[in-house]
Amino acid sequence: MTGTDPAMRPVLDTLFTVAASDATVLLRGESGTGKGVLAKAVHARSRRASGPFVTVHCPSLSAELLESDLFGHTKGAFTGAVRDTTGKVAAAAGGTLFLDEVGDLPLPLQPKLLRLVQDRTYERVGEATVRTADVRIVAATNRDLEAEVAAGRFREDLLYRLNVIEVTVPPLRDRRADVLPLAEHLLSRFAARSARPALGFTAAARDAIVRHRWPGNVRELRNAIERAVLLGKGAELDAADLPAAVTSAPPARVAVGADVPIDAVEVEHIRRVLAASPTLEDAARTLGIDPSTLYRKRKKYGL
Repeated sequence: MTGTDPAMRPVLDTLFTVAASDATVLLRGESGTGKGVLAKAVHARSRRASGPFVTVHCPSLSAELLESDLFGHTKGAFTGAVRDTTGKVAAAAGGTLFLDEVGDLPLPLQPKLLRLVQDRTYERVGEATVRTADVRIVAATNRDLEAEVAAGRFREDLLYRLNVIEVTVPPLRDRRADVLPLAEHLLSRFAARSARPALGFTAAARDAIVRHRWPGNVRELRNAIERAVLLGKGAELDAADLPAAVTSAPPARVAVGADVPIDAVEVEHIRRVLAASPTLEDAARTLGIDPSTLYRKRKKYGL
């Protein structure tokens, strides 16, 4: 929850203001920015803090299995249903239901989620009894839901019901003031977990951490620090203990001018878009080209 950077403060202020209510919250942002951590923070500051926090990973299962996982089913509802199950909505009663990557929810299941979000009612698979859900809903996505609506892959009415309170979590490269404090917090955490004495960073390690753009966001930073704690031998972690991707020198920047070849400008532009995009598909959309063209250009320029 470290967040002193000006880009992060409005996010925390908004979430902590609405945490005490039961308002539905939609967290947007790239993968790895800490949306799950923020969802738990909202739960911890709510009147439901003593209740359960239950996560549903929307991309993890087929529509049929996800419906059963979410709402539960009755014995005999489908092949393999040998007993009644309650589902995660019931398991979250009195607490918070976190819909992780809700933009990946299969389209056939979206009307049933809309009913849950809108009316707090649902039915188990294979049962006609209408049940009431006593849950607070927090959802997260790394997708452009408006684009998904336009493409017919996400219901517009469901989007409107989910984004009652909407915040966009900035990527780590846009909250540079938080990078080193986050790294130091993670270092302390993993050192304690590994039963190692208090550790620090050398100047070279701090410089590498600050210079890296962290395309994988907080998740990448977390993994890098955990690796360094496990592999480092000294009282201070050096740049050599960090992954090679963190310590490699950044590519030289191209200054646009009359004497700069167009290919050099293109390769620099593609490099920057790739660094700022969570997926190759997102980068291709930003560049206005299809993924196969981006693949050929990456191969041509050695990106």
